[in-house]
Amino acid sequence: MCPFCYIGKRNFETAMAEFTEAGQIGVEWKSFQLDPFIRAEKGKSIEEYLAERKGWTPEQARQMNHQVTGSAQAAGLEFNMDRIVVANSFDAHRLIQLAKRHHLGDRVEELLFRAYFTEGKDVGDHATLLELGVTAGLDRKEVAEMLSGDALGDDVRRDIARARQLGVRGVPFFVFNDKYGVSGAQPAAVFLQALRQSYGEWAESHPLRVIDTAADTAGGPSCTPDGTCD
Repeated sequence: MCPFCYIGKRNFETAMAEFTEAGQIGVEWKSFQLDPFIRAEKGKSIEEYLAERKGWTPEQARQMNHQVTGSAQAAGLEFNMDRIVVANSFDAHRLIQLAKRHHLGDRVEELLFRAYFTEGKDVGDHATLLELGVTAGLDRKEVAEMLSGDALGDDVRRDIARARQLGVRGVPFFVFNDKYGVSGAQPAAVFLQALRQSYGEWAESHPLRVIDTAADTAGGPSCTPDGTCD
């Protein structure tokens, strides 16, 4: 529900598209709630919510949303802030936790961002979450059973507790190789630099071990740079 998380996601993906070792990178989404006590209120606009929470005037909230919409456009995203449905995101985070177990975390995350910022859907509504989960490829019955109780709620709370241990106070926040942190919706160039640095250090500490074919195996078919194959 943070607009800069969606923008940061897109900028990170732009960096990944330029990163030559992208196939070696695994991305895992973690849960974090900026306002865990938010309640859905029909008819309340995002501008009214922001004005109340931050002590702004409605005009200040409108101006901020206008600026955010411009940043989203620069990242290739369409934000319809006037359509946003204010809701609590806890159950949406539970859906993400379920999706991660099926290697669909990124897919569900994208669908939730689009539903909230572009399509004006209520991401706190179970029927909406069910359809988004099914669209992503999850089993309808499994999603429905998860939403009917508090399943995976502890996973959400564990992620939030871990973020606090790391000193995370706002989102987006990207952690690379449990060593480097990048805060905010940084430009793609910043993410690319972080990817190169963290991956380079990881590769140095995980050198490729080549088996001595003479001692360990009989050797297999191979080709050398000069074009000789045997």
